[in-house]
Amino acid sequence: KGDDLGLQETAEGARPIHIEGVAVERVKSFKFLAVCVVVLLNPKKNKQHHILNSSRKTITTLSFSPDGKYVVTGESGHMPAVRVWDVAERTQVAELQEHKYGISCVAFSPNSKYIVSVGYQHDMIVNVWAWKKNIVVAANKVSSKVTAVSFSDDSSYFVTAGNRHVKFWYLDHTKSSKVNATVPLLGRSGLLGELRNNFFSDVACGKGRKAGSTFCITSSGLLCEFNDKRLLDKWVELRTTQATSLSVTEELIFCGCADGTVRVFSPVNLHFICTLPRPHCLGTDIATVVEASQSEPER
Repeated sequence: KGDDLGLQETAEGARPIHIEGVAVERVKSFKFLAVCVVVLLNPKKNKQHHILNSSRKTITTLSFSPDGKYVVTGESGHMPAVRVWDVAERTQVAELQEHKYGISCVAFSPNSKYIVSVGYQHDMIVNVWAWKKNIVVAANKVSSKVTAVSFSDDSSYFVTAGNRHVKFWYLDHTKSSKVNATVPLLGRSGLLGELRNNFFSDVACGKGRKAGSTFCITSSGLLCEFNDKRLLDKWVELRTTQATSLSVTEELIFCGCADGTVRVFSPVNLHFICTLPRPHCLGTDIATVVEASQSEPER
C-alpha cells in the first residue's frame, strides 16, 4: 500500500518498494520494512520516520519489544546480523552476529531479556541472545524451513513453525544465568498427527487462561491448537484458499487469509466469531462510494 502511505517518495524516492514484513506496537504506531529501510508510521498523525540499515543488507524480519522502546531486525546476505534499534532515537543499540546466510524470524521474550533468532534453512541454527550482553546463551540446530516464532507469556519457552515443523524450545534460566558459555537449547517437536505434512505459516502462544495452549495456522487454511503436552488436538477450517498470519489476544484469535480476509475466532473453544470487513481497493475514494460492492476488490 505504498501509494496510500506516500512511501513511493519518502522511503524509496520515486521507485516502487517491496514490503517484507509488518509489526504493530499497541495502536500508537506500526512498522514495516522496505529492502534496507524500516519505516515507522504513526497512523493517527500520519507521520513516518525511517531507520536505515547502514550495512545495506536486505532486512527480512522485524519485531517490537514488549514495551515498544526497541525494534529488532534480521537480514540476509553474507554474515547477516541481528540488530536492535532504539525506536525514539532511531539508532542502533546492538549488533549480534552468529548466522551465516540469512535470518528468517526474530522475537523478543516478554520479559525483554532475550531475543531469539532463527536462520534460513541452510543456516540451520536457532539462537537465544542475552542481547544487552551481546552473547548467545543457548543454541541448537534446526533443519526445517522456519517462518515464524512466538514466545510463551512467562518467557520459559518459545515455539517455531514452518514446513512440516512445529517445535517447542525450552529455556533453562538457571544454566543461562550461571554459565557464560552457550548451552544446548532443548527442543521438543509438536505432535502433529495426521496434519504432519502441512506447512505451518504462523504461530502464536496463548495468553491469560489459554497460556498453556499454542495456536498455529497452516497455509492450506486450518487454525490449530496445541495443548500443554504439545499435542495438536483441535483444529477448524478457515474456509480460505490460503492463510498467512495469526494474532492472539486473551479474548480473540485473528487469522489473516487470502484476498484481504480476516477471520476471528474464540481462543477458548475455536468457535467462529466473525469475518472483518475487507479493505477497499487502492485508489478508491470512500466518500464517493454508494454501495458496499464498489469498495471491494474485483475477483
